[in-house]
Amino acid sequence: SCDVTQLCNCSSMGLDFIPPGLTDKITVLNLAHNRIKHIQSQDLQQAVNLRALLLQSNEISSIDEDSFRSLGKLELLDLSNNSLAHLIPAWFGHLFSLQHLHLQGNFYRDLGESSPFSRLRNLSSLHLGNPWFSTIRQGNFEGIVALHKLWIDGGNLSQYEPGSLKPIKKINHMIINLISINVFSAIIRDLLHSLIWLEVRKITFSIPAEMQLLRVMSSSFAKKISFKQALLTDATVPEMVSILEDMPKLVEVELIDCRLLGTGRWEIQIQANQSQTLKVLTIKKLSIEEFYLFTDLQAVKGLLSLLTEVTVENTKVFLVPCSLSQHLLSLEYLDLSANLLGDQSLEHSACQGGWPSLQTLNLSQNSLSDLEITSKSLSHLRNLILLDISQNNFGEIPDVCEWPKNLKYLNLSSTQIPKLTTCIPPTLEVLDVSANSLREFGLQLPFLKELYLAKNQLKTLPGAAPIPNLVAMSIRRNKLNSFSREEFESFKKMELLDASDNNFICSCEFLSFIHHQAGIAQVLVEWPDKYICDSPLAVRGAQVGAVHLSLMECHRSLVVSLICALVFLVILILVAVGYKYHMVWYLRMTWAWLQAKRKPKQAPPKDICYDAFVSYSENDSDWVENIMVRELEQACPPFRLCLHKRDFVPGKWIVDNIIDSIEKSHKTLFVLSEHFVQSEWCKYELDFSHFRLFDENNDAAILILLEPIQSNAIPKRFCKLRKIMNTKTYLEWPLEEEQQEMFWFNLKIALRT
Repeated sequence: SCDVTQLCNCSSMGLDFIPPGLTDKITVLNLAHNRIKHIQSQDLQQAVNLRALLLQSNEISSIDEDSFRSLGKLELLDLSNNSLAHLIPAWFGHLFSLQHLHLQGNFYRDLGESSPFSRLRNLSSLHLGNPWFSTIRQGNFEGIVALHKLWIDGGNLSQYEPGSLKPIKKINHMIINLISINVFSAIIRDLLHSLIWLEVRKITFSIPAEMQLLRVMSSSFAKKISFKQALLTDATVPEMVSILEDMPKLVEVELIDCRLLGTGRWEIQIQANQSQTLKVLTIKKLSIEEFYLFTDLQAVKGLLSLLTEVTVENTKVFLVPCSLSQHLLSLEYLDLSANLLGDQSLEHSACQGGWPSLQTLNLSQNSLSDLEITSKSLSHLRNLILLDISQNNFGEIPDVCEWPKNLKYLNLSSTQIPKLTTCIPPTLEVLDVSANSLREFGLQLPFLKELYLAKNQLKTLPGAAPIPNLVAMSIRRNKLNSFSREEFESFKKMELLDASDNNFICSCEFLSFIHHQAGIAQVLVEWPDKYICDSPLAVRGAQVGAVHLSLMECHRSLVVSLICALVFLVILILVAVGYKYHMVWYLRMTWAWLQAKRKPKQAPPKDICYDAFVSYSENDSDWVENIMVRELEQACPPFRLCLHKRDFVPGKWIVDNIIDSIEKSHKTLFVLSEHFVQSEWCKYELDFSHFRLFDENNDAAILILLEPIQSNAIPKRFCKLRKIMNTKTYLEWPLEEEQQEMFWFNLKIALRT
């Protein structure tokens, strides 16, 4: 389970214990999502170079005290989501290099009487807590001087001893999930000067009397406060705003996925001094059940003049009151994406004198439908440089529009525009019109440097002359099939062209002129498998200079013609060779061999005509015809022998004669000699008879050894003969006349069996 970097992934393997055999080469060991219940002292003893140990989501309930003693180089330990009921300081006593420790999701209710982390001098992030975690005591965090991140899941944290977190002198980011306002207030009191970013989750600010406990926050030096999944009401918002405005170093406030019960009619007047440090306000997915009754926020507009960045995303905003816009004097960045702004409400929101310093405006995913009204509503924003109005539904656009004079970046992607007109401002340096239905692009944009045309219907590149300063262009997922040299002539400053996912037809000329085109530094061209070109030609992200064109890619027609001529020549040669060496005859013989293989091993009794078929070499015909045939056919009773010279049917193919004769004979006599094993025909007779004669339970083959032959001298092509000579008894023709009578007697007995 280990790769070349010694990262061993044993997760989700159903393991009940840490596998044995771990060595000092392993650097990362992932044992997550198994069924491990206990960690023993010797389990990790050899893994001295381990950097990361992932044990989350097991069933670990006990760990021997010295289990991690040898892991002095360990930097990450994840024991989250197990069954640990207690935390023992001895576990972490030798983890001198540990930087990240995850202990959340276990069963412990507290951290013990002392600090489990006192020896972890290099600890950077600590995540602890669970649904049963209820107590934090003084001394629990002794030894920790600074943390990059501290995450406490304390949904049921009810007891916090003051001073418990004071030993930590600096926390860059603290995430705390808790319900108790009292505990929250006590924690803040201990971290007034050490906390930089505080993120509070799932807390409820609904009782005005409890808000006084949070007044201590106004003395905090935190620079960022985040509330996630928190609950606020009209009764508690004024006090919370007052506290935040009084924080001396607060720069950013963030509300994400929170709920506000009310309509903005605060029960008491907000009494707060305007913060001189607060610059960034982010509100995402704020749920206001009666948002349509929400007020114009007159009570807070006096506190907003110094804000430079405001994000109100996915919060059902349908109008920004003009008076509020006019108080945002320092606002440079405004994100109102994923809301309900329409053409008329935008006209009111961006009224004269509103957002005077605005440079970036995001109005994507709203309900805008008239580009002429939208552009006119924003035309007075002299400092506006970047405008994102993507994912609205403009459709047809007019020929003339009024835009901010300094607008340089315009995003009109996914706005259902079928055709671009001179409504587009000529001052642009970056234009994104991706994911529309454009079939052409011919705008005169002399200052344009970046153009994004992905996911349209273009079949040709835009003309280069109207956009002479273009540096980068994306025309992915269109319908281009080639580039012409003329289309490139004016792209003198082009550095990046992304034309991947198109219908390109591969050609040498196409890539050659791109390769040699002056000024083109990088071209992204991808050849999908469903098109003619193949990926080795050009890979996404590869420089054109790295593309190597093969002969096939450059001269496809010539190569195909040569291949066809070569194939025809090969076929002609094969026909000539086959004719000369009787190839047709060999093919017919192979077909007959296959038919013989599939025929039954024994013919019906009524078809048997001979006692034996005699297979012999022509060089042994004198002995066969003059001695053996005379002896057997003149015996009493006589034997009927089948000889190829005498009994083969004239005009019938010789191979068919051999097969028929073997099938119509009780036995087959093989007269073996040096001439036999050199005869090709004898080999064929042996092959054709093999399927009926040479199985283990059949004795239809009779071998006569006319002269001594060593089995190892038989050619390898007679492998069946070698086998039968090693497994069956054969008759040997004796040269002494007194022994020949016994030979004939044994042969006749074998033929009658």
